[in-house]
Amino acid sequence: MVVKQGRQWRSMCKGLVLGTLLTSCMVLVYCLSAPQVHFNLPEVPVPYSCAHRPAQAHATPFTNDSQHAAGQTGLCTPKVDVMFMKTHKTASSTLLNILFRFGEKHRLKFAFPDSRNDFFYPSPFQRSQVKDYRPGMCFNIICNHMRFNAPEVAKVLPTDTSYITVLRDPAELFESSFHYFGRLVPMTWKIPGKDKVREFLRDPHHYFDPDGFNSFYLKNLLFFDFGQDNTLELGDPRVEEGIRAIAGCFQLVMLVEHFEESLILLMDALCWEMDDLLFFKLNARKGSTVSKLTPDLRAKALEWNAVDWRLYQHFNATFWRKVEAYGHQRMADDVAELRRRNAEMAAVCIEGGHAVDADSIQETVMQPWQPIGEKSIMGYNLKKNVDKAHLKLCRKMLTPELQYLTELGVNLWITKLWGHVRDMINW
Repeated sequence: MVVKQGRQWRSMCKGLVLGTLLTSCMVLVYCLSAPQVHFNLPEVPVPYSCAHRPAQAHATPFTNDSQHAAGQTGLCTPKVDVMFMKTHKTASSTLLNILFRFGEKHRLKFAFPDSRNDFFYPSPFQRSQVKDYRPGMCFNIICNHMRFNAPEVAKVLPTDTSYITVLRDPAELFESSFHYFGRLVPMTWKIPGKDKVREFLRDPHHYFDPDGFNSFYLKNLLFFDFGQDNTLELGDPRVEEGIRAIAGCFQLVMLVEHFEESLILLMDALCWEMDDLLFFKLNARKGSTVSKLTPDLRAKALEWNAVDWRLYQHFNATFWRKVEAYGHQRMADDVAELRRRNAEMAAVCIEGGHAVDADSIQETVMQPWQPIGEKSIMGYNLKKNVDKAHLKLCRKMLTPELQYLTELGVNLWITKLWGHVRDMINW
């Protein structure tokens, strides 16, 4: 028995050493792969618009603004120049799938990162990070994870670009981020017990180190994603300055908690069609892995992420003003229509009509990216014998983010290498 236990301990130690070495090597590769910032890039103006051909105008009801009465119909042209600020753990992979399909439909040019699926996050965005970038190039859409840097983004995109993003209730986002990224934040390794979220929120200052590796994942992550200082206290004037700066950049800030309503506002703002909004929920977690926040824990999470909560409250107010301008009954009708069409597509495309656990996904190409240590992200099986008229759309709607990026020609060798290391650790 003693010999057996000794072998088990040696095996565990070898696994820990191997995992530590592999993780360290991957962190080093990530750091070394970051492109040098080219400060001497010439300043070549980007054209006003990068639409390669005039999009076909179509009739759409105008919202209630200074020029048009609510419900009035007129012609508008779909906007194809889009900056989507992909925030973390905010259903942004689902929105990315919508943008990928829209871009393919209109043969648009994406500004993609090189060798990985983000723009060298958490470093601030630099235009030199864009694959094959040359000053003055025309790009229509940029939508991969980045740490927002408005002046650099503006040097990549045309002047008529529509800036959009999405937020999530900060308490729910904190729980999700803790689950998904926790093992990548060394400060969490010393938290005792099984319910690490509860223990962390009991006394976050005891565990949190603002200078710790990847610490930004666990405090005001939204504010950090927008390029702001996530360690500011709520009363600091730079918080309101940051919120005003974000509000000045983004024409539409959507909310995860009102996802369909957000998509209707997106359709209205960009003059898109209902068919452009069809979606299946991607990167969803198994319910059994979600920590249910008690009212007390929720209050503590919001207090800990007070700056994100202030950011969310600001844009929650602007969101409902936009809904009011759109018209509540009109919004309800359009949401009902979107849900009906999504249900139709689910019946056509999805085996069983719902998401399944990772172990039940039949095709490797349909496997979503998983966090280290578990398989908690669900996916789908494409229905057998889908008719030819729907097969292509069904497959694209179900394709996870990394696989779709590969289809669009992005070289993800660093992401894939890290994936192999992660799979070895998970195994």
